[in-house]
Amino acid sequence: MCGIFGIYSHEKSNIVKKVYYGLYALQHRGQEGAGIAVGNGKEIGYYKGLGLVPEVFSNKELQNLYGHIGVGHVRYSTTGGNIIDNCQPFVVNSSFGKIAIAHNGDIVNSKDLKQELEKKGHIFVSTTDSEVIAQLLVRELLKTDDIITAVTNLTQKLNGAYSLLIIYDDTLIAIRDPNGFKPLCIGKDDGAYYFSSESCALDIVDVEFERDVAPGEMVVVDQNGLNTYKLPNAKEKASSCMFEYVYFARPDSVIDGVSVYEVRRNIGKILAREAPENVDIVSPVPDSGIIFSQGYTEEAEVPYYEALIKNRYIGRTFILPTQEERDLAVRLKLNPVKYLLKDKKVMLIDDSIVRGTTSGKIMKMAKKAGAKEVHLRIGSPRIVSPCFYGIDMATTKELIANSKTDEEIAEMIGADSVAYLSIEGLVEAIGRDDLCLACLNEEYPTDVSCKFECGNCKK
Repeated sequence: MCGIFGIYSHEKSNIVKKVYYGLYALQHRGQEGAGIAVGNGKEIGYYKGLGLVPEVFSNKELQNLYGHIGVGHVRYSTTGGNIIDNCQPFVVNSSFGKIAIAHNGDIVNSKDLKQELEKKGHIFVSTTDSEVIAQLLVRELLKTDDIITAVTNLTQKLNGAYSLLIIYDDTLIAIRDPNGFKPLCIGKDDGAYYFSSESCALDIVDVEFERDVAPGEMVVVDQNGLNTYKLPNAKEKASSCMFEYVYFARPDSVIDGVSVYEVRRNIGKILAREAPENVDIVSPVPDSGIIFSQGYTEEAEVPYYEALIKNRYIGRTFILPTQEERDLAVRLKLNPVKYLLKDKKVMLIDDSIVRGTTSGKIMKMAKKAGAKEVHLRIGSPRIVSPCFYGIDMATTKELIANSKTDEEIAEMIGADSVAYLSIEGLVEAIGRDDLCLACLNEEYPTDVSCKFECGNCKK
């Protein structure tokens, strides 16, 4: 999971600051690195680095970038380590000039594609699948001087999740993969078109939301306006990531016509019906559990309190890349309100249990604060299989729900009870049946057999 943001200004205005603010609004989608590339129709300049958006970009860096076409990226690593070479956008040279690419997703067959390119003499400076896309596009451009044909041919080779923004000459191209795994939307004002992973970033730069990029659609913006193309491998039915609604996206975003806030509120209500419990208070595990808890208390008519207080200066533990970092972050992140917990039967609501280590620390924290009972409800179904489409969701062996019952999980993490949302409840809450549920039911929308061969698997 990453965040991408792009602008094409027909008035030839400098769009760097707006790309910066767009990335700022998407910071929740990646905290390891950030970058911006801008073009003027002839040259592409760029700057990227490790850290949060305001840490990477000072006024000096922003002032050194100028152009009327721009793409930006915030990074959360699923392929490749956290080094500056892996930050995006990727800017590559070709005989046709520079090309800049920002990618959100994960390419399932990237290892095979990279090996093929290396045999043909391509040299890679990073370890990410995003550079594989960039190098493939350069190769396709050698076969044809038409960028639309080259990009179309490129997408035929990719298996996996990709929302892409590409700068080429005086053109900005947006692509959403045929399954629509990752979100991508379009905004517009009087002088420019905007593209963003989430609609909330369009709100921040005060731009009207136009529509979502459809799964299997390529949108091309140049001096003549906006044109759309349907990719040859477009599917009749999408497989959009359900975890966008449950966890990743900001609650003020709307994805494919569905309000993220409303989905999470619905989840809480359905949880209250599916897994009721006689408790004194309901409290979220912040921030992800807040809206679930509000929905739960509306349905169950149990008082809502925020009994765990979050240090707002600590990032999201799920998307930190190593367990050591996640463990430290939990200790720094949350502190219980003993007054609210003492001698109470408490319902805590969180978005997921992946490995169980974070949940165990939270249960211990609540009971140490004096809670009589601590029950845990989860706003997603049981995660039983890895994600190969852009979420660093652990190996099969690490996934606690893959091998344990609810009762065994409760015992392991120290809860008095644990219950998950059902898959049926999730689909009802979102109001869509065109979802990727592979991590819940092991039914992958694309061929992932290469991930289960030759040790290249999250087993």
